[in-house]
Amino acid sequence: MTTTLTRSSLVRSPFVDAWLRDLRTPVLASGERAAGRVLPAADVYRDGEDLVARLDLPGIDPAEDVTVELEGRKLVVRGERKDQRTQDAEGRRISEVRFGEFRRVVTLPRAVEGDAVRASYDAGVLTVTVAGVFTGTTPQRIEVTTVA
Repeated sequence: MTTTLTRSSLVRSPFVDAWLRDLRTPVLASGERAAGRVLPAADVYRDGEDLVARLDLPGIDPAEDVTVELEGRKLVVRGERKDQRTQDAEGRRISEVRFGEFRRVVTLPRAVEGDAVRASYDAGVLTVTVAGVFTGTTPQRIEVTTVA
């Protein structure tokens, strides 16, 4: 037997509303919820010996609104998506774009110098490349033995 829960079939309460909202809110690596925060989509991957992080940041002026920093073994991208809409629009408005400050952190396998990091912005995508961060990190296979 299958039971489908719909909003109309649940008793309307603050608990149920919060529970449904939490189901749609992403959880950050730190365990905190990202509710109300701008959280740009990110694609982080290994390209040979380099780490590449691509973040979707459409409508942002990268020269003024984005900073890329190294903090020890952490690559930190932070900035702000500013709301530049006019308030004198008539009628109803639906907006799925979030405005405000954002911060994304990628932990690197080892510390690197600042000159190993390159960042470029094209067509709304910020691409950050950390050159050589995976050099010398070839995985070693460890033999597993059984105890008789």
